[in-house]
Amino acid sequence: MIHGVQIDMLSSDRLGRMTSMEKIRLILDDVRQGYIVVLEKGLTPEEQGKLLETTMMEISPDGFSGIEIETYPSSKNSEGGLLSKLFGGKTQSGRLMVIGPVEQLKLLAREKDRLIAWASAAQ
Repeated sequence: MIHGVQIDMLSSDRLGRMTSMEKIRLILDDVRQGYIVVLEKGLTPEEQGKLLETTMMEISPDGFSGIEIETYPSSKNSEGGLLSKLFGGKTQSGRLMVIGPVEQLKLLAREKDRLIAWASAAQ
């Protein structure tokens, strides 16, 4: 038997064919199994909020502990300024998102052009 961490890398094409709730359910089902999920293109802010809300409802003291989310942000040029966000400007999602069980995924560093994370195998 192989021991380690399973990493599911999901393309933006696959996620683009799914509804927001299908994405959230896929992510949470994988994370609950102890997998690390890497999204080629991150979730929208609304989807991230719904993911966190759904996660909070599923946390249990003797079971699921929650998720850790790390996002490699979009470039500043593509996000627009504060005023465009306040007045309905286009909202960009992150370019890369890593999601995993809170007890298995830890962010070590976030630099301008990379994320450094540590993942441990499920116990």
